[in-house]
Amino acid sequence: MLQALEEARAASADGEVPVGAVIIHPERGLIAKARNAKETLQDPTAHAEILAICQAAEALGSWRLEGCSLYSTLEPCPMCAGAILQSRIERVVFGASDSRWGAVDSKLRVLEPGLFNHDVDWRGGVLETEASELIRSFFRGIRDGTHKGSQSSSRPGPESRK
Repeated sequence: MLQALEEARAASADGEVPVGAVIIHPERGLIAKARNAKETLQDPTAHAEILAICQAAEALGSWRLEGCSLYSTLEPCPMCAGAILQSRIERVVFGASDSRWGAVDSKLRVLEPGLFNHDVDWRGGVLETEASELIRSFFRGIRDGTHKGSQSSSRPGPESRK
């Protein structure tokens, strides 16, 4: 989760909503890390979780990420929860809950056991204070005009997303 928080901080510095995600393979360890890049890529699907899933699939040479764990600083949205199910990720750990878009436990329960043909273990609230403060601070800075983030010319997604 600490690496996901690092990615979230980098997203904020890039002028992106500070969300970071990493994927851990049970044998290979860290196989993907990403941060939100919607503004940078002008792509509404460029959420940290989606970009990390794409990187992990590329690293493994397979869309099936069985046995992998995804760590995200924010509760996944419906789109990301769908991608988690589609990619067969085994476990999701997230920091801050998202009362507006959360699709794991807050707004929707897309990962509810038995709902689809793949069950995902999940746990929320890990380093929640740190993750929540990054989000609050970012939006506070946007509202009061003090956020100093700038658009990055680097594109943090997998090569195929450039």
